[in-house]
Amino acid sequence: MSHHFDTPTAKEDPRINVCDFYLFQGSSETTVMAMTVNPNAAVSAPDTFRDECLYAFRFDLDNDGREEVAFKIRFGAVTHAEGNEERHVQDFQVRRSTGEGALRGAEGELIATGRTDEIAKTDLGVMAFAGLAPDLFAGDAVALHAFQGGIYKENRFYPNAFQNRQNFFAQQNISAIVLEIPNHLIGTGLVRAWATTSLYGHAPEVQVSRWGLPLVTHIFFSDPALKDIKEEYNRAVPADDVARFGPPIGQFVERITELAGSVMNPSEYAERLVARICPTTLPYQLGTPAGFDYAGFNGRGLADDAMDVMLTLATNTPLGDGVAPNKKCMRGDFPYFGEPYATAGQEVTAQKAQTSNRPIKGATK
Repeated sequence: MSHHFDTPTAKEDPRINVCDFYLFQGSSETTVMAMTVNPNAAVSAPDTFRDECLYAFRFDLDNDGREEVAFKIRFGAVTHAEGNEERHVQDFQVRRSTGEGALRGAEGELIATGRTDEIAKTDLGVMAFAGLAPDLFAGDAVALHAFQGGIYKENRFYPNAFQNRQNFFAQQNISAIVLEIPNHLIGTGLVRAWATTSLYGHAPEVQVSRWGLPLVTHIFFSDPALKDIKEEYNRAVPADDVARFGPPIGQFVERITELAGSVMNPSEYAERLVARICPTTLPYQLGTPAGFDYAGFNGRGLADDAMDVMLTLATNTPLGDGVAPNKKCMRGDFPYFGEPYATAGQEVTAQKAQTSNRPIKGATK
């Protein structure tokens, strides 16, 4: 959950909180795109998707910060599974939108239909899955909280905060939407992608959450003085990132690298990093192995350790939290996420969070 409960809107309804986004090579000239939402699903949050929400994977094909192709998913009403009153199911549709249709609305070519927790396959070569899955993001949220306290309360670089070495998100489930799409339905060469959720239905469409790169809000917008910036970011489009969010990102990077003494010229390093991560979209060369690391971004695989990468980039030091995604919870074929955790394991994790003196990360209040 590299983006979890980062806005009031997300806290009000976890089903529309985009937690993570993955983009990597599938099988036979396809690309896999996966979005996770709903922190701590089926325990302190629902196990369903919101029917008045538009979930979308968006692709910029010409580097202008706006999408030319989008894959949009909508869910139907929640019902009980036949013979199991405790299990909820929903029908869903996947549509491919291009041109002006990619920018707004839910219209487009219907390319897949399915039901939650089941794999859907189509004659177009599209595969789709939506349902409960293990959270594959790993991060020490307690250590990050302490690290940021060093910055804002004591004005110091505090790398020793990362000695906890515990994955705060272990044994938690999320809700995942996974599509495997033939490359020719996306584009060619280098694309830049992001994921969004928008309220859609009885009122005009309103974007409420977006994910372009991991931990943007939790690291770069962590200054308590920036009260509304996370909400503003989630409602903005990548084309606005350089002008609207480049300055605060640069200010954070300049401050932390100066405290760390990790560069000769903090302002120059900050300028270079802002140019690399703004607009905050995930670049990917279609048809190539994905890899998200310090040296460069080319999509993001399920096993990539995003926390270490972003901490290292922000501070220009080899900083890490000592935890990594659990490969045992991944599978080699579609939908790539393994079986969800048992509810009992999730409840133990939530109880540990509630007994700490820090805010719960990844659970609703």
